[in-house]
Amino acid sequence: MSSILTVKNVAIGEGVPKICVPLVGVTVDELKQEAEALKLLAPDLAEWRVDFYEGVEDSAAVQEALQAIRSVIPELPLIFTFRSAREGGEKEISREAYVNLNAAVAASGLADIIDVELFNEEDDVTALVEAAHAHGVFVILSNHDFHATPPKSEIISRLRKAQALGGDLPKIAVMPQSPADVLTLLEATHEMKSEYADRPIITMSMAGAGVISRLAGEVFGSAVTFGAARKPSAPGQIAVAELRDTLNLLHRSL
Repeated sequence: MSSILTVKNVAIGEGVPKICVPLVGVTVDELKQEAEALKLLAPDLAEWRVDFYEGVEDSAAVQEALQAIRSVIPELPLIFTFRSAREGGEKEISREAYVNLNAAVAASGLADIIDVELFNEEDDVTALVEAAHAHGVFVILSNHDFHATPPKSEIISRLRKAQALGGDLPKIAVMPQSPADVLTLLEATHEMKSEYADRPIITMSMAGAGVISRLAGEVFGSAVTFGAARKPSAPGQIAVAELRDTLNLLHRSL
């Protein structure tokens, strides 16, 4: 039975899937404008996709930008994510820089959750999970396949590995090549949730064909869904207002 993860006042894994909106600004001014817009949209969580940020390789600039974001949305749970180019992100940085960046943010107290990619070196993953937990920060252990949908058994295997390595929120996003691929992702989500998960999980099938997976998390077992404010950070994200209406409609039907 999967448990609930409470971040600030948001209970992830309970009821309607929680809506997360990415911040994808290139400059601090753009990030602050996006954060202001979030206050009107009222999502459950925000994610700073720092790989979009022009100062990502300057640790002091990253900390300053984080402070600026926090000044606008101090109470909203914040995920810090550097998405590597190999998993669909905007940039690639060295292994050492990736580890140092995430460790510094975890130690800063400015982010509530860091996103660590599962397919990094296992020693790095373990070290970052331990560092985050030492500072009271949660960890999403994630994997993104922008080319295909692995078999159901492989999807479950990756989610179980993320759980075994201490990820508080195991996450996988895959690209469908057919409607059958979307069903594979949903079946894997249901099986993981019902048979193996002892914590909330996040899953999605991307692009247009996969939109149903972003809406039906409460049915199949995904605890968080990602919606777009201005610019989506991944294919298939839909506007927050439409997303919320649909999630609530499904919730009332269950």
